[in-house]
Amino acid sequence: MQVVPRRLSFFVMIFFSDSLLAGKVALITGGGTGLGLAMARAFGAVGAKLVIASRSSEHVEEGAETLRAAGIEILPLVCDVRDPDQVETMVGTAVGHFGRVDVLVNNAAGNFLVRAEDLSPGGWKAVTRIVLDGSWFCSQAVYRCMKEQGAGNILNILATYATGAGTLTVHSAAAKAGVLALTRTLAVEWADAGIRVNAIAPGPVDTQGAGSRLWASDEARASIAEKLPMGRFGTEAEIAVVATFLVSDAASYVTGTMLPVDGGLTLGKGHLASIEAVEHLLRPRD
Repeated sequence: MQVVPRRLSFFVMIFFSDSLLAGKVALITGGGTGLGLAMARAFGAVGAKLVIASRSSEHVEEGAETLRAAGIEILPLVCDVRDPDQVETMVGTAVGHFGRVDVLVNNAAGNFLVRAEDLSPGGWKAVTRIVLDGSWFCSQAVYRCMKEQGAGNILNILATYATGAGTLTVHSAAAKAGVLALTRTLAVEWADAGIRVNAIAPGPVDTQGAGSRLWASDEARASIAEKLPMGRFGTEAEIAVVATFLVSDAASYVTGTMLPVDGGLTLGKGHLASIEAVEHLLRPRD
């Protein structure tokens, strides 16, 4: 019988000391909801101070309230990661408030299902600018303070299709593949500054954001789950605990790696392997 962890704080505390990230400051983009908020809660549960950022002031304030209620020290910031000036201001504000940034999680993303031939230039830009441009702008912005500190960790949130075909998500697949190349390149270039750069590639996970856009119906979820070797969607807790490990000193010799956390998805054909397998997820064409 599989044990599916859902109580995040309990799950994290089983495996990690409550001081694992003590004294560390973590900045998480897209940190007000979903997986970003789950990672923030996990990091906070083991001692980190948090900066969460989002384009939505409502999301970031609601997320901050959740974290404060858990006793976590939190700085919420509004930032559009597509704008390098806003990113510089975000990082400067975080350093000014906490004195340092030890961890960056590039989690901000956008995605929707669309046939490649129907994707508009605006739709392409909307996703690639958030995912690829935003990850680069944030990484470059934290580099200077991490170099001065002599250490730092960057964690990029990808998707399993970053290394394969992302049917109906050509915009996201291209952007995530770009971030994977960014991960590996910066891991090599910035290693001498004491900065580790890694990535997680989640499989299908129940989250507040992705769920409503990618698998809105029970039928769609069931059709995806039955194609997974483990036969179920992942939970936010299962992704957050892996993120906690990778940004901690427990992973001090790990860099340039992409770790799939996908219930075995990448070992099979994948849930988005063909148009035929997923076309029922699309809205009918006008």
